[in-house]
Amino acid sequence: MMTRVEATNRFDWIMSLVSAAFVGGLFLDGWAHTHGRVDDTFFTPWHAVLYGAWAACLLLLVGVLARNVARGRSWREALPTGYGLSLAGALLWFVAGPIDLLWHSLFGFEAGVEALLSPAHLILALGLGLVVTGPLRAALSRPESAPAGWSGQFPMVLSVTSVFSVVTFFMSLGHPLSNVPADATRFALVRAQTAGWIDLLQSAGVQGMLAWMALLMAAVFFLLGRPHAPAGSVTFLLTLNGAAMGSLYPRGAYPLAPVAALAVAGVVADVLRALLRPGVDRRLAWRIFSFVVPALTALAYFASLALTRGVWWSVHVWSGTVLLSGAVGWLLGYVALPPGGPALAAAEARRRRVADGTILALEGLGSEST
Repeated sequence: MMTRVEATNRFDWIMSLVSAAFVGGLFLDGWAHTHGRVDDTFFTPWHAVLYGAWAACLLLLVGVLARNVARGRSWREALPTGYGLSLAGALLWFVAGPIDLLWHSLFGFEAGVEALLSPAHLILALGLGLVVTGPLRAALSRPESAPAGWSGQFPMVLSVTSVFSVVTFFMSLGHPLSNVPADATRFALVRAQTAGWIDLLQSAGVQGMLAWMALLMAAVFFLLGRPHAPAGSVTFLLTLNGAAMGSLYPRGAYPLAPVAALAVAGVVADVLRALLRPGVDRRLAWRIFSFVVPALTALAYFASLALTRGVWWSVHVWSGTVLLSGAVGWLLGYVALPPGGPALAAAEARRRRVADGTILALEGLGSEST
């Protein structure tokens, strides 16, 4: 009886890169929408890139499926482990694409928050999410045999970054990078003419920041639970996602300083991870890390604005937002690693078994050489 094919590291690399191009097409289309480059038609260059990347993912998956079926495997076992749902997500676009076209024909073309909440677009988002998480599911299926380092773990890290970026894309109207709600330059006129809206604008900005921090720490905690997650994973996640979200900033200068600040915050977070070594056997370090990383990220964001574009929020609001960001991470840290939490305990045990196996292998080589 044949078992399901295991994905090779080479296939994971190819699939993660093609999936990232798929997500890149999504952000390119979003950039076109926020910069007035979209006409009232479905057939645009931006859609061509988006759907072209989708077709590349679909053809890659179908090609592997057909090849393995030709080699005698059943349809259920022909795709590598973790990629069945990716094919389902790609096929979902055959349904969602025509629905999107029909939706535009019936109700017109969406703008702003309408484009993010359109049912047709949410179906497309589901399919996209299923596609890009293929390398992640493949990595989860082989936690103890996965190769370490960036060469072996890059597809998993890129997959986490891709799905994180899809989620943040659909919260872009409230995201601190694509909207920059604390930017003093952009909101000077608003502050002068509509003073009654100031509290509402600040409240929406704070809630967008806290939602972003919750999503960020969920992704960071996932990486912490992976025994082979390479050094620099948080920097990679923050920098790539930040650069993509910054491209959605509407009709204005690219928020380069906040994006660069996120890269710096990622570096500091990775250094803290190496120094504190947060884990199931170092719970205090885990709690400290859970608070410091989001608080530091929020602080870096506000500092970059203060040095370049100005911050119109009062010191009470932005400093409180920094502390609340840390509190969000700290509270989520208890979800990820509750007192006596079995899930991360198991992950830590797997990490130790992998480490012990590596040590034993090295000792064996040493004894053979002597």
